[in-house]
Amino acid sequence: MTMARPGREATLAALAIIAIGAHLALRWFAADALIGGLRLVHLPLLVALILGGGPLVWSLLRQVIRGNFSADLLAGISIVTSVVLGEYLAGTLVVLMLSGGQALEAYAVRRASSALAALARRMPTSAHRKVEGAVEEVPLDRIAPGDTLVVFPHEICPVDGTVLEGQSTMDESYLTGEPYRLSKVAGTQVLSGAINGDEALMIRADRTATDSRYARIMQVMHESEQRRPALRRLGDQLGAFYTPLALAIAAAAWVATGDPSRFLAVLVVATPCPLLIAIPVAIIGSVSLAARRGIVIRDPAVLEQLDRCRTAIFDKTGTLTYGRPLLTATLPAPDADVTEVLSLVASVEQYSRHPLASAILEAGRAHNVPLREATRVSERPGQGLTGDVAGHTIRVTSRKALLAEYPSAAPLLPPSHGGLECVVLVDEAYAATLQFRDEPRMEGRLFVQHLGHRHGFTRALVVSGDRDSEVRYLADLVGIAHVHASQSPEQKVEIVRAETLKAPTLFIGDGINDAPALATATVGIAFGQASEVITEAAGAVILDSMLERVDELLHIGRRMRRIALQSAVGGMALSVVGMAAAAIGLLPPVAGALTQEAIDIIAVVNALRAALPPRTLKDY
Repeated sequence: MTMARPGREATLAALAIIAIGAHLALRWFAADALIGGLRLVHLPLLVALILGGGPLVWSLLRQVIRGNFSADLLAGISIVTSVVLGEYLAGTLVVLMLSGGQALEAYAVRRASSALAALARRMPTSAHRKVEGAVEEVPLDRIAPGDTLVVFPHEICPVDGTVLEGQSTMDESYLTGEPYRLSKVAGTQVLSGAINGDEALMIRADRTATDSRYARIMQVMHESEQRRPALRRLGDQLGAFYTPLALAIAAAAWVATGDPSRFLAVLVVATPCPLLIAIPVAIIGSVSLAARRGIVIRDPAVLEQLDRCRTAIFDKTGTLTYGRPLLTATLPAPDADVTEVLSLVASVEQYSRHPLASAILEAGRAHNVPLREATRVSERPGQGLTGDVAGHTIRVTSRKALLAEYPSAAPLLPPSHGGLECVVLVDEAYAATLQFRDEPRMEGRLFVQHLGHRHGFTRALVVSGDRDSEVRYLADLVGIAHVHASQSPEQKVEIVRAETLKAPTLFIGDGINDAPALATATVGIAFGQASEVITEAAGAVILDSMLERVDELLHIGRRMRRIALQSAVGGMALSVVGMAAAAIGLLPPVAGALTQEAIDIIAVVNALRAALPPRTLKDY
């Protein structure tokens, strides 16, 4: 449908309604009155046709000159024909139908995006920043990463950050869809838009307001409205078939009966507003539904393409795994005690920010080992971690560094398992080797299996820059046979491009090195609150980093396509029935216009279902 400027379509619709009302009143009170040979009863209709129909016909004519033969052309021909035949009321009803349809589309889009509008109304405009012990209220755009903020009780968190002091809970249901209050203590992450509980929290801003999760969701509607997705083009293709069909039926009715009003009646019924209104309404509704599930649809075209994908390609770290190491084995020296070594190393690691430190501490808690006082803790780049615990000097370093310093220790070390590892020395004597692996997602195998059973995927691959042993270990756990390890970003692109030539592809990744592959795949999905580089390349962003959300997105895409086609094709079918009735004289032009208006409403109401959450959005 030809889009009018905001408010213009409502003005033209109001003009048509006023003209029709004035026409009916004059027919009642002054049916035979004349002004300069013109019946007064027709004057308001002519005004509406000139002021309302004229701009619409001119806009359609310019499209025809540019070679754009859209389905709206039927409406333009109907308006011109009604004037030529003196059917002014029918022509005014078409003006009302066309402009009213545009106004209805604008309303439906606003209605479908009501969840995002609610988020916008809730977003705070200022934050409480703490500077030198004093708390000041500052505009949100002046908050920078690293600022210390105070989130008051029951206040909305203004930016993404990390708790520095305080204990409270936060309601993140507006962002995640989960109706739970999550505990927040020092070190935990907080999300912009979440509602704080009963206690104040002091947080460190990790992102600006414009880069935070709340703002990313708010960008969805603007971006989706600016892009013309593939399914909308499908509407134009259907219209290109539908327009000549309608013209043929109208011309046949005219030729068969010799009555030009039959031509007008058919075209009035044929005006294909549901075809071009319902599809964008279904798209925007699905974008809104996805946003409420923590899924940012950057390119609405992915909603139409998802159900076509037959090959799933996964990055490893952060997608099929949680992206955090897990201590899988503690291999002690012959004369060392496992529990004692774990206690000593955990006591030192509690002061470290190394990625493996949290895995060691988690393993220590699982085995209930005591944490002791550590002194003289030092962690220098390339030298590992050292510290004194219970009268012993503890050193945590790498296999390579140990062998460079003590080559004779080689026979004591276990074979390298291909994953991450570190070695522990107690008083400069080898004590143990700690082995780690990236923790696989618990639902990974079930998710991969269900892609074929439920979504028609015929092939799955792991494409990763990690070492072959690590990638194959993970692939075996989740049930993927096709493995590509040690791949550079350029090599990933070549693999994705080759697979896409065979069948539409879905690529899921979470790192900057995945950005080229995301852009190459038929559909690219980024996991987590990733960098701007990867989110620019992806068609959709899963903010919660859960495979469950990918399944929900697949269902949202399939459901959107089904509802959009139901509305568009269903509207066309009803219009064809109406055209047949008009062709044989059962629907005069005025009745045909009213019938088409009813078809519009039915199609749009059906399309609005896309914004309503179904009972479930996952099936595994």
